[in-house]
Amino acid sequence: MKATHVLVEEIIKKSPFLEEALAENIINLSSLSRQIKPEIDELTKKDVQIGAIVMALKRLSPKFDPNLKIKVKKVINKLGDITVRSRITYYTFKNSETIVDRQADLLKKIKGKKDTFFAFSQGVYETTIILSDSEHDDIDNLFKNESLIQETKGLSSLTIKLPSENADVSGIYYFILKKIAWEGINILDIISTMHEFTIIVDDDSIDRAFTILKNLNKG
Repeated sequence: MKATHVLVEEIIKKSPFLEEALAENIINLSSLSRQIKPEIDELTKKDVQIGAIVMALKRLSPKFDPNLKIKVKKVINKLGDITVRSRITYYTFKNSETIVDRQADLLKKIKGKKDTFFAFSQGVYETTIILSDSEHDDIDNLFKNESLIQETKGLSSLTIKLPSENADVSGIYYFILKKIAWEGINILDIISTMHEFTIIVDDDSIDRAFTILKNLNKG
């Protein structure tokens, strides 16, 4: 049977938000203890005292490098323009021997269309294509013999330019995604290049997501 302090540490480490809140002393230990007590009781098969859980929380010392936090803040302060694209659809197809050929055909169709949003990723079993609604007919025609798993309409994208030093500092993406997650905004996909970071959200969330990204360097 694991000791109480070990179980408490395991529970906290399952939630990065809690771990960070403890590190910054912005969470009430008694309230948190009462919240996780049922899980602790179930794991230990006994009634663990709140005081014991509070003590276990106090013993935790999450390691957040202050120098790293300063580096992240410097990068965030240099974030560039935000570009919003609407009228986007998310397609997921089952991988096949011809799926790459169809992607190549699609690239030929949209070549030179600077206003068209396009991104794709291929996994082990599935391929995702994120595309402007203006090219919907091309998807229907070119991929008609492919197996469509899911099609999600009514999406928008937000692209934010990153400074060159972002590649040398860990935690940039976590900082951005944390702010969005705290607002309960669901991210359908993430697309990144060396100096750009794009999130795909539904149209109903686009205004809130834009406000969060715009105010990142103010928090």
